[in-house]
Formats: sequence, C-alpha cells, structure tokens
Amino acid sequence: MTKTVRQSAVGRLKSRPQFLFVREGEKRRGSLFLLEVRDRQMPDEQPRVGFTVTKKHGNAVERNRMRRRLKEVVRLSAGFAMEPGHDYVVVARRDVLHAPFKTLVAGLKERIATRQKQKQQQRPAAPGKE
Repeated sequence: MTKTVRQSAVGRLKSRPQFLFVREGEKRRGSLFLLEVRDRQMPDEQPRVGFTVTKKHGNAVERNRMRRRLKEVVRLSAGFAMEPGHDYVVVARRDVLHAPFKTLVAGLKERIATRQKQKQQQRPAAPGKE
C-alpha cells in the first residue's frame, strides 16, 4: 500500500520569533478575528499561517475548537487566496466559536483581500490654531 502525501498550499508558523516578526506588519481588523500580515520579500515561497487564541477566550477545549475551525477555513478555501511569500497570523475572537462556518470563510477571504488603507499625511496646523 502506498501512502500519498499531499503537499499543503500553506506552510505553518511555529516559533515565537516568527509570530513576533508578523506582529510588526499590517493589521486587518474584523468582527471575528484580527489578521496580521507581513511580506517576507520571498515571492517564490509558499505563504505561511499561524493561529493565536488567548486564554481570555475560554478554557483549553474551547480554544482548541476555535483553532481547529480556523485551520479548517484556511485548509479548505482561504489558503488559496493567500499571497506567496507572505506570513499571516489569525488572532481569534470569542465569536469564532459559534459563528457559522460560511461566515468564517467569507470573513477570512475578505480580510486577506482587503489591503490596509494608506494613512493620509497630516497637514501642519495653521499658526495660532493649536
């Protein structure tokens, strides 16, 4: 019997320095989770993703369920929308636990596609109006 090994479309972030590297990048806020994105400047490599669920969102069983749901969203659909050479960290919010799966898929795809708006440069204040 031969075992077929399927190559994943998305790599994994595993170490703390990798997560901290992504934290310095762009943040895309949503109602179900926060998506942190950082370009590694390596367009030939596959995208990597990591998941964060903090202790304030429940006990270990609930946190693991949230993490599994997010992993499945990435595996089934959102992983194909991720850009090569980028790192993504999905920081879950409590609502991930009870949100419909289709809502999770749509929300993550939207966050991946949405770029952060560029901040407009502030004009210097007029004299005497400080």
